Amino acid sequence: MKILVTLATTVAMILFVQILSAQEDEMSVKIEQLKQQKEQIILSEKNALKKEVEAINDQLANEEVSKEEAQQLKEEAAKKHALNIENGIAIIENRIALLQRNGTEIIGTEEKGIDVLGEDFEVHEEVEKHIKYDIRTTTDFVLAFGLNNVILDGQSLSDSDYRIWGSKFFEIGVSWRTRVFKNSNFLRVKYGVSYMSNGLKPTDNRYFVRNGDQIELEEFRLELDKSKFRTDNLVVPVYLEFGPSNVEKTETSIRYYRGNNFRSGLGGYAGVNLSARQKLKYEENGGDVKDKIKGNYRVNDLVYGVSSYIGFGDLTIYTKYDISPIFKDANIDQNNVSLGLRFDW
Repeated sequence: MKILVTLATTVAMILFVQILSAQEDEMSVKIEQLKQQKEQIILSEKNALKKEVEAINDQLANEEVSKEEAQQLKEEAAKKHALNIENGIAIIENRIALLQRNGTEIIGTEEKGIDVLGEDFEVHEEVEKHIKYDIRTTTDFVLAFGLNNVILDGQSLSDSDYRIWGSKFFEIGVSWRTRVFKNSNFLRVKYGVSYMSNGLKPTDNRYFVRNGDQIELEEFRLELDKSKFRTDNLVVPVYLEFGPSNVEKTETSIRYYRGNNFRSGLGGYAGVNLSARQKLKYEENGGDVKDKIKGNYRVNDLVYGVSSYIGFGDLTIYTKYDISPIFKDANIDQNNVSLGLRFDW
């Protein structure tokens, strides 16, 4: 019997503690919501003041009021909204105090509670509605392609060792876009993971060979139908993206849509080289020969560079430049430079 009493007492105590804990959690949630409402009061009143000032400026522009009258109207509007903020915050603080002291915002008799805030709270009911902003982070798929080449010091693109239209790059990946500011979508951080492939087609029937510690271009012994060198990299790009967004507002939410608005991004990337290979195609002894050579071309293991894009909507013009040279310890550094189109959707 004593064991049953002890067990019943223990269970009752546990239930009592759980009830108290649940009540405390509920009260904490309510208090946090009220604190958020204070911020919303300030934002709402500032927006209302801004609209009144714009209306007064319109009256001034239309010569409906004088400069002195416009200034007086602005001062009165500023005082009114400052008092609204002060009174609204005081109401919220009173509600928080009631919750912390009594566990409820309502006091009165058992038959009918009396709201001590009365009608004053109703004045700010619209201000205190919780507005849910759009999610901060979205996901995009990235696809880019275009021309790739190498420009050496003192050399123009027309004098390049690689074909202008034959040398190309390709990129595919996934990225995330995070809004920097809660109440604005003008500035975003864009980051992700991409596979980058840079291709070079040497001119004058040449191909890459290794001479000691150097990777050099030499003329092939036969007529080449195709000579292409390619590096594959896995990189992490990071950008600061700028540009306006379309805004859709309701009484309870704010949504941002990029749409076909202008946008630009400036940043860079860093990663590792996955492979380097060379493809040669030629005729020998009356037959077609295709050589795919994947070897040690002394390509830099670490890849990093700068890149940017500019355009409208999902389509932008994209450029990137590898600060890291293609080959290790080369007598003359060669750095990939690319220009093309980029799609983010």
